[in-house]
Amino acid sequence: MKQFIHLVKEEFRRIFSNDVVMAIFFGAPILYGLMFGFVYQQAKVLDLPIVIIDQDNSPASDMVIDAFDDNEVLLVSDIRPLAGNIAQEMPHMGYAAVITIPSNFEADLLQKRYPEIRVDLNMGNILNANTASVNIQSVLLTLNAGIEISGLQKQGLAPEVAAKSYEPFKINFNKLYNSTGNYVSFMLPGLLGGIMQQVIFLAMALVFARDFEDGYFSKLIDVNRLSIYHVAVKSTPFLLFIPVMWLIVSRFIPFFNIDADIYNPAMFILVALLSIASMMIGMLFSVMIPNQLKATELLMVISTPAFVLSGFTWPTMAMPDAIAHIAQYIPLTQFLSGFRKAAVYGGGIDAIMPEIKWLFMIALVCFIAILIALQIKIKLKLKKQG
Repeated sequence: MKQFIHLVKEEFRRIFSNDVVMAIFFGAPILYGLMFGFVYQQAKVLDLPIVIIDQDNSPASDMVIDAFDDNEVLLVSDIRPLAGNIAQEMPHMGYAAVITIPSNFEADLLQKRYPEIRVDLNMGNILNANTASVNIQSVLLTLNAGIEISGLQKQGLAPEVAAKSYEPFKINFNKLYNSTGNYVSFMLPGLLGGIMQQVIFLAMALVFARDFEDGYFSKLIDVNRLSIYHVAVKSTPFLLFIPVMWLIVSRFIPFFNIDADIYNPAMFILVALLSIASMMIGMLFSVMIPNQLKATELLMVISTPAFVLSGFTWPTMAMPDAIAHIAQYIPLTQFLSGFRKAAVYGGGIDAIMPEIKWLFMIALVCFIAILIALQIKIKLKLKKQG
C-alpha cells in the first residue's frame, strides 16, 4: 500500500510537471465554458438587418414598414424605392432578408386585388434565416388579419363580429422546457458536456504514452507486473481531479441563469459514468499508441465530431443509420440524451436507464481492453529486458 501511495504521489508530480495536461485539464473547461456562455448570453438573435424596397410609397406601405420597425428581432436597416444591386449587397452587408412592397400596393388592397409582398431570404445562415422568416411571417400575418378585419368593419360589421368572422377559432401555443427560446439554455449544457469529454480524453491520452516515451514505464513494471495495478495508479489522480472540475463547470449553469436541474441523483450518475467512460477510452488510446502526439491526434478524430453526432442539435433519427449507430458508442451521445431527460424534463434514474447501460458497457469494454493490452505490453517489455 505504501508503494501504491508513493506511485500515486509520483503520478501527481508528473501531471503537474506536464504543461500540456495542466492547460488542457484545468484551463480548457473554465476558459471555453466562459467563452461559450458569453457568446450565447444574449439568449436569442436580435436586430437582424432587413432591407425594405418600397415601390409604392403610400400610407399602406408606411404601415407595413412601421410594423417591421416595431419587431424586436428585425432591424430595418434601409428603405429604398428600387432594388438596385441588392443581390450583390446582401452577402456583404449581411442582410437577413429583402422585403419588396410592390407598386400600386395600396390601390390593389382597396380594390381587393390581393397584392403580393415578396420576401427574399438570405439562406447563408440557416439560424438567422429561420428566425427572420418566422418574425416576418408573424408581422405580415398580423397585418393581413388587421386589414381584413378593418375591411369587414367598413362593410358594417361590429368590431367583435368582424374579428370572429376572420378568426373562427383561436390557437394557443404553450411552450414547455425553455419556453423563452433562450439559446444559452439550449446550447451551453451540451457544449460543456462536450468540453469535459474532450478534456478527459486528451488528458488520459498522455498518461501511459508519456511513460512509454521517457522510459518511466520500465520503472513502473519493476514495482508491479499487474496491469490492473498500474491502471489504478494512473486513474487515482484523475478520479480526484475530475469531480472538482465538474463542480466548477456546473456553476456555469446558474451563473448564466440556465433553467436546468443538474443537482440530482440521475445527473450525478450520468456525470460519473461519462467521466469513467471517457477516462477508459483516453487510457486505451494511451496504451495502444505509445506516442503522446499520435494518441491525442487520433482522439481528436473522435472528439471533434462528437457534439454534432450526439443528436443534441441535429436528431440522430435524421442521420444515416450507419452514422447514427456509430454515434451510440461515443459517451457524449448517451450523456446528452440522459441530460435532457434528467435535467430538462425532470426524469429520474429510471428514465435514463438506457443511457446508464450504454455508458457502463462502453467503460467496461474499454477497461477490459486496457487490462489486456497493457498486460501484453508488460510481458513484451519484461521479455525484452530479460
